[in-house]
Amino acid sequence: MIQTSGVIICLGYIFGLLFTAVPWGGAWILVLGVVGAVVSRRLYTTSRQVAQKPEATTGSKTKTVPNTWQTTLHPRVWLAAALVGLLATLYFQLRVPQPGAKDISQFVPPGNSSNQEQLVIVRGEVASAPRLTRSQRGQFWLEATQLDDVKNEKGSASVPKGVTGKLYVTVPLLQVTGLYPSQQITVTGILYKPKAALNPGAFDFQKYLQQEGTFAGLIGRQVNILDDEPNKWRWWQIRERIVQSQVRWLGVPEGPLVSAMVLGSKAVDLPYDIRDLFVQAGLAHALAASGFQTSLILGVILQLTRRFKKGTQFTLGFLALIIFLSLTGFQAAVLRAVIMGFAALVGLLLKRKVKQLGSLLLAATLLLLFNPLWIWDLGFQLSFLATLGLIVTVPAIIERLGWLPPAIASLIAVPLAATIWTLPLQLFVFGVMPSYSLLLNIFSTPLISIISIGGIVSAIAALIWPTAGSFLAGILHYPTDWLIELVEFFSKLPGNSVAVGSISTWQILAIYALIMLVWWVRWWQIRWWFASLIAVGLVIIPIWHSANTLFRITILAADAEPILVIQDRGTVTVINSGDEGTGRFTILPFLQQQGVNQINWAIATDFQGNESNAWLELLQYLPIKNFYEYSPKPENTIALQAIQQQLQKHQGIYQALALGQAVNTGSTVTQLINDQLPILQLQIQGQNWLLVGNIKSKEVQQLVKSGTLPRPQVIWCSPESLKDLVLALQPQIAIASSANLDTKTLSELGKSQTQLFFTGRDGAIQWTPNGQFETFIQATESKSSVL
Repeated sequence: MIQTSGVIICLGYIFGLLFTAVPWGGAWILVLGVVGAVVSRRLYTTSRQVAQKPEATTGSKTKTVPNTWQTTLHPRVWLAAALVGLLATLYFQLRVPQPGAKDISQFVPPGNSSNQEQLVIVRGEVASAPRLTRSQRGQFWLEATQLDDVKNEKGSASVPKGVTGKLYVTVPLLQVTGLYPSQQITVTGILYKPKAALNPGAFDFQKYLQQEGTFAGLIGRQVNILDDEPNKWRWWQIRERIVQSQVRWLGVPEGPLVSAMVLGSKAVDLPYDIRDLFVQAGLAHALAASGFQTSLILGVILQLTRRFKKGTQFTLGFLALIIFLSLTGFQAAVLRAVIMGFAALVGLLLKRKVKQLGSLLLAATLLLLFNPLWIWDLGFQLSFLATLGLIVTVPAIIERLGWLPPAIASLIAVPLAATIWTLPLQLFVFGVMPSYSLLLNIFSTPLISIISIGGIVSAIAALIWPTAGSFLAGILHYPTDWLIELVEFFSKLPGNSVAVGSISTWQILAIYALIMLVWWVRWWQIRWWFASLIAVGLVIIPIWHSANTLFRITILAADAEPILVIQDRGTVTVINSGDEGTGRFTILPFLQQQGVNQINWAIATDFQGNESNAWLELLQYLPIKNFYEYSPKPENTIALQAIQQQLQKHQGIYQALALGQAVNTGSTVTQLINDQLPILQLQIQGQNWLLVGNIKSKEVQQLVKSGTLPRPQVIWCSPESLKDLVLALQPQIAIASSANLDTKTLSELGKSQTQLFFTGRDGAIQWTPNGQFETFIQATESKSSVL
């Protein structure tokens, strides 16, 4: 009963943190506790009365009445759990990072963005090893201590300010050469405040930095090192020694991959192409140091010391886990695995069997006491869900696969159980399902085991003698190459990744409720297939309904080019793709969130007057059936040839878009009405939309007088043309990319009847025939105010 009470108290704390996503979450958890106490009191009283009745006798036989009241939880336990849950919600709010009065983010000028030239000099201590970004710049964290302005033209400078806080710093790649943690440096660059996500499905850089306790970034230009030699021994030196030893004979990317499988990808600068390859194939867990490596380390230690005393085994195992934890950088998943490893060692020392489920709950509680914000960390959630699946679901699956050899049954059961428990969360966050993940995990497990064991052995050898570590790592060359080739093979198969769309909150709760029923209730355990069908239906039916009924236009927030996504009852049209990077980090995440697996119509115009590879980024992940392009440049450009080659792979059709040509994509007719500016006209369910390039006032007047510029209900244009076009055409809705307009212009526009939207301020803008225009930022803020 004492153990059960402890479980309820721990669950009360965890549910209290989860209820921070609900309005008045603390009150709700308290109400649930009171209800549980009332129900428990009735059961407790009834069970005790039954237990106090005299034993019934029949002849020589005596019928014993069980004392079930002793196993019924006392109402005090539920009230205590509710109180703990209430305190957890308050504790969470106290631990949410907030910038202090002297935080360096307080000194970023209002409205300052990353593209404004306001140079500052920041002094501080390097807090992390430099890493390579996708844009080929060096990145590191800096604990700021002093801020100074660069001298102005008159040669004067302000007095240096003492500051606090952590900065996200990026600098040219050569500037990070020789940098290491704890080093004192100054960085000259531009301070900025990170922006929140402007598009559905996009990466929220502001939220990411806030989770790290950071509220500002610095685009550095120059780094000056103030102290050149390490003043004391650090863990990063050991980590660097291991990585360098393994890379020396394995090379790149094999060397960093082996190091990542031993120390975790967060502790190793793994090339992004390898990282993305494993993530998209469903093997991201192979790059995360966690329970697998911890089990290997403990297994090796206990096997080598099996003839020693239990106390010696405990001490050596404890030291090994502490060293492993220090090398990996105290990641949440590793902390969970290490705590469970400690529990196993304590059980070994006390000669008692440790309940894995109990140790997992203890690990979760301890980690969330240390950092309650981890409750909303995706890595933390996936790690615990996968481990829970291994504990409670693997035995049941192995039992049903009893007709197979135990080794093969285990090989299938482990990835299947982890997938069952983590897939709903993956669909909720990403909306994408790796089709061959289960098969790939089954085939790759032997290679991952060999590489992980060999990597750990070579890492230990590298600490003693780096050449020996390099030699042992070199033996892993072929297994590592085979693993990479295996992942590449599965990633190139047709339909390797299926976008089902992000599921809603009620869907994920319903699916996990079904999983819990199969775990707890015997009736559902027998009918697990029925629960599986219901879970699949919960995902598929809303997707089918949306694909057959939804009509929506989304204007994505991009720099200087209008990007429209038209969803017309299963037919998807994309107009323009923006700069390089926009396709992968803006358009693709949105399409995946919407469950789009192909683009039916793509229309490319030359709004920016430069060649873009964003269409190539999309074609790497999604097929395009019909591609129309207008560009005044010659047709034999390299980008155009590459696009045509990608279209041929998917049997797509390429056509040049001519002036006046109408492209009918269902409920929308698109037509290029001016090939010099350009101007694109869309007829959408009786409404006239115009996408206008950057034009001058005289050109606007000429077009209006000539009658070639029809009066639209909705217009998109550049900020420079906004005033002239709104005053001349008087549309109902006007959309521009930026709100950086002078006060006079904003005042004149405010007097018009036109409703103004700015994607750079409001984020993506969506419209449906039955609703008003809705901005993504407003919708997000409304959701945040409720949650």
